[in-house]
Amino acid sequence: MIVDGCPKRMVFGPCGGVRPGGACELDPALPCPWAAPDPADEVPVRRWDGPTPDAGAVTSGGLLDTATRRPVVLTDLSVPPYDVATLRDVAGRLARHSDALLVGEHHDVPDFPPTMMAAELRAAGAHPWITLTCRDRNRVVLEQELAGLAALGVEGVLCVTGDGRGPGVRPEVTGVFDLDSTRLTNLAAHAGLAATVAVAPAAPPAGVRARVLAEKQRAGASLVVTNHAPRPEVLAAFLEQARAAGVDLPVIAGVAVYTDEPTARGLAALPGLELDEEAVAAVLTAPDPVEAGIATAVAEARALLAVPGVVGVNLSGVGSRAGWVPAADIKAEVGRRLAVERATVPS
Repeated sequence: MIVDGCPKRMVFGPCGGVRPGGACELDPALPCPWAAPDPADEVPVRRWDGPTPDAGAVTSGGLLDTATRRPVVLTDLSVPPYDVATLRDVAGRLARHSDALLVGEHHDVPDFPPTMMAAELRAAGAHPWITLTCRDRNRVVLEQELAGLAALGVEGVLCVTGDGRGPGVRPEVTGVFDLDSTRLTNLAAHAGLAATVAVAPAAPPAGVRARVLAEKQRAGASLVVTNHAPRPEVLAAFLEQARAAGVDLPVIAGVAVYTDEPTARGLAALPGLELDEEAVAAVLTAPDPVEAGIATAVAEARALLAVPGVVGVNLSGVGSRAGWVPAADIKAEVGRRLAVERATVPS
């Protein structure tokens, strides 16, 4: 049953957007019904009580297969809406140094349908990893998208409940939220896709996140992508809790890529994300912020890859406000430097 008072109509919560004070992402005046008023209180977690599918098929040469042999790089795809030419250009640049491209579902800009994005990326030589959210699609449409992605040969999908729309973005349109991320994960796994889930280690209620992740694994998840944690030890501590809860999924850790004030603050403003403020200040005040941002991202990736259970990194964020292509080249350079290091790892 849906928890009373949850605007996202979640059955398995909480989402990753709970505000630092425990308020709902969609309504700062509403306490999240999935978070206890007192952080010391035990928050109940609903057990997955549906069918448990087999893990998504591992594609030979795909991301999951590669992750068993060496660290992988998953890179956020950042492109303007409804621009096929830029999509193809950016995808081609990123694909050279990425094992897969993560296609987001943004709360403030529209884009082409997931199946079209997947087809375009495959044509550009990229390996698409598609995000599906429950905000704008009912269950029937989500099932159609999953079937279409599977038919196109897409390996995996990131299943998220979805952020609320940005202020002023289509306020006349009603959010759907027929499903939440856990139930969408189960549908994706049954469709034969590698169901991927997101987790926000730094987001409240912190004591619940590991147990919720365990239920997503029982629902069919085969991979985890984490939001940014301020320090590697924060992620390491969370993953220890997750293992104690029974989670044994491979983990791709979020790496923040920023080279200017707008891209750094844009990441920091997203719900469930937390950046290292000292690192941000060092990049923004450096003589060459672009080089400093690239070097900082590479260093963060190295540190995260040393955390037990982490099999890869997600180069996340726009990267630069200098333009879509320059921003893509910055993330591609981070991937290139990491590829040089990966080449020295025995297979």
